[in-house]
Amino acid sequence: MTTAPNTTNSIEKTLKGVVDAGELAGAATLVWRNGTAHVETVGRRNLLTNAPVERDTIFRIASMTKPVTTVAALMLHDEGRFDLDDPITSCAPEFTRMRVLRHPDGPLDETDEAERPITFRDLLTHRSGLTYGDFHRGPIGRAHAETLGPTMDNPLTPDAWIERLAALPLIDQPGAGFHYGFSTDLLGFLIARLERSALGEVLSRRVFTPLGMHDTGFAVPQAARDRRAGLCGFDDEGRLTALSATPGRQALAERPDGMTFESGGQGLWSTLDDYLAFARMLIGEGPNGAQLLRRETLAMMTSNQLSPQQRAAARMFGRPLFATGHGYGMGVAVVMEPETADPLRGRGGPGTIGWPGAYGGWWQADPTDRSVLIFLAHNMVDLHQMAQGIGLGVWEAIERFHTLAGGQYLIH
Repeated sequence: MTTAPNTTNSIEKTLKGVVDAGELAGAATLVWRNGTAHVETVGRRNLLTNAPVERDTIFRIASMTKPVTTVAALMLHDEGRFDLDDPITSCAPEFTRMRVLRHPDGPLDETDEAERPITFRDLLTHRSGLTYGDFHRGPIGRAHAETLGPTMDNPLTPDAWIERLAALPLIDQPGAGFHYGFSTDLLGFLIARLERSALGEVLSRRVFTPLGMHDTGFAVPQAARDRRAGLCGFDDEGRLTALSATPGRQALAERPDGMTFESGGQGLWSTLDDYLAFARMLIGEGPNGAQLLRRETLAMMTSNQLSPQQRAAARMFGRPLFATGHGYGMGVAVVMEPETADPLRGRGGPGTIGWPGAYGGWWQADPTDRSVLIFLAHNMVDLHQMAQGIGLGVWEAIERFHTLAGGQYLIH
């Protein structure tokens, strides 16, 4: 392996500056090109023990879970278990009579009948009309918090959660627009119903074992817990602090035994090398030639599925998601105009894919140069802290990593 002059330690030096400034406890990064991985680790994985971040540190990857669940669902599609435009009521009759809010933040009793059922395609592309309650200050936000419980470590059974979700109104007509939310969580539970098995068991059998992802799952085994990154966030003064639960108590430091809820949208733990195996598979470079999807299915997943109007209208926290630069496939953002693409959703050649996680995890896979970049951290910030500018350093660190990794490493 050779690198461009003076860049061998540039990623480490840059990230160490972020850590030394108290903006990040630690991070692990990986650049994979031409079959070789360049890894850098900085900082601490646990603020209580001062244990360092290492290559095999296990992180909560939050929404980096979504592409994994998507692949498992599309494997069932490839086997003819469902058609994309089949109503999900075929395995979730709870969604037979859905109502739609007349205004996303309007009263819960001001609704219209859904014009058609939610389909599997709607779930795969976040066009189901489902949302996340945290995105709304109106009644639907409060109803989500009171009805559904935590997004990851939830005491409800999957069936009970599905029943409660179906009792809430949608914020848009199925198929009408992109709304980031519980679509992938619901998709995961439908996979479990179709397979008559827990989602974690399905993912292990269909995705993790074939790809050699030995450290990925909804819980960390006892024998590997010393490699976990501790939950880490900030106090109200912006100082790093260990946490006993993630913001909003969406996940706990220790998952209770016997919990059956497994979040296909944000619940996985993983490592650099495990996620590398998954990302490589998505650009046709799977370990030992592993490929989980039919070629045409993979092409569909990694191609934009939104209309121009849906791209332009998609928002998160009031900001446009895909108006320029990106579209959305199934479980991943897709670079369409490289010159205007935002690095935080992936920036590379046309067809570059990725999707970040709320806790500071990020990745992209670029089919044009067969590269994968991964950044993992625990940076757990709640919305009111973000509004005050607390905990935003991780996103700047990711952008710096992207700039340094994007072409400077010339690996032979």
